Amino acid sequence: MAFNEGLAERIRAALSTRRDVAEKKMFGGLTFMVAGHMAVGVAGDELMVRVGPDGYDDALAQPHAREMDFTGRALNGFVFVGTSGFESDEDLSAWIARGVRLADSLPRK
Repeated sequence: MAFNEGLAERIRAALSTRRDVAEKKMFGGLTFMVAGHMAVGVAGDELMVRVGPDGYDDALAQPHAREMDFTGRALNGFVFVGTSGFESDEDLSAWIARGVRLADSLPRK
């Protein structure tokens, strides 16, 4: 699957001050790993965010967020955010912060 390179560049810029970020092709797109854990990514034109089981319901309640479902089954703890949900840099930063908080809360790999 192709991914939106412009969105990937916006995420790179937002994470550029961290030294523990790596990129990895995953989930049919590009993911950004923080401290060895997937935090956010790009699939097609959508943003993927790892929010964890505890943040899942709150994330789904946000505008433009939906279940992340590649095989017809929702992947608990992960959401897709449609393009309208991260048009502004402020909105994108808020979603990235959710993913980074979750990754930072996990044991380093």
